[in-house]
Amino acid sequence: MKENIDRLTLGTVQFGLDYGINNPNGKPSKEKSLAMLDYAWQNGIRIFDTASAYGTAEEILGEFTSTRNLGSDVKIITKLRPNILSESSDSTEDTIRKNLEESLGRLKRDYVDGYLLHTPGYIRDSEVVSVMEKLKNEGLVKNIGVSIYEFDDAIYAAGLSEVHYIQFPYSILDQRLDNKDFNDLTEKNNIEVFARSAFLQGLFFMADEKIPPHFEKVKVYFKEMDKVIKKYHFTRQQAALLFSFYNYNFDHVVFGVDNMNQLIEDIQIVKDNRDCSGCIEELRNRFENIEKSIIFPSLWKK
Repeated sequence: MKENIDRLTLGTVQFGLDYGINNPNGKPSKEKSLAMLDYAWQNGIRIFDTASAYGTAEEILGEFTSTRNLGSDVKIITKLRPNILSESSDSTEDTIRKNLEESLGRLKRDYVDGYLLHTPGYIRDSEVVSVMEKLKNEGLVKNIGVSIYEFDDAIYAAGLSEVHYIQFPYSILDQRLDNKDFNDLTEKNNIEVFARSAFLQGLFFMADEKIPPHFEKVKVYFKEMDKVIKKYHFTRQQAALLFSFYNYNFDHVVFGVDNMNQLIEDIQIVKDNRDCSGCIEELRNRFENIEKSIIFPSLWKK
């Protein structure tokens, strides 16, 4: 199991899109994004997560790694564009291959360390999986996998010999990944698990007065959560990140930032290495089975 900063993976969606429910400033400038990538690298982060659907994120990441000649010292994960197969008139193989080649061009790389399906249902299509495996055999991809929301898809993917990477949301309010069957399967099949969305797209940081009316139940949960974390002298940011980071059923924790201060703080939270076992245990026991309307951003009313 990876220790300390090596377990962090920096997500780059905020560098290419206006992203997050609590991000009033939108995406940072390219210069600020490059500075954040450089800071992450200088502080030991070696895996970066992106996607063809993340606006200009691949280009920015490609500029960062190429101008610094990082090569194989850095690992890059990207994703097939969502729903691309239903939008293309080309064959499945041609569509996937073209999308990957376009991503490689933007990333300025000959291969990516991870290529994930961004439409979870595609993992159940044997033709799609076969094409992904073919690209891997050609050396264009080191590991194939899927980014998932539904637990049934996670269990299915964990049972496939072709799958090497699985991304799945996990947070104080979304503990579905704490499942023995899933953990046993991923361990048995040597699958690396990337826990993402520790901050629920910034929802954890919203002031009560800014939380939309349809999220009224969230205020109740946050009030309960604050009681726990204040008892242990943690902030929401610390508790949310460490809740995922210290779950050693996962190999990596994907986190995103939209400004340098957030990045500095998140890295420092991990480097401080504070004992949070009591706080985590209490949070785990109090927030099981939260309704999907809260933990699934796709179901959030706009």
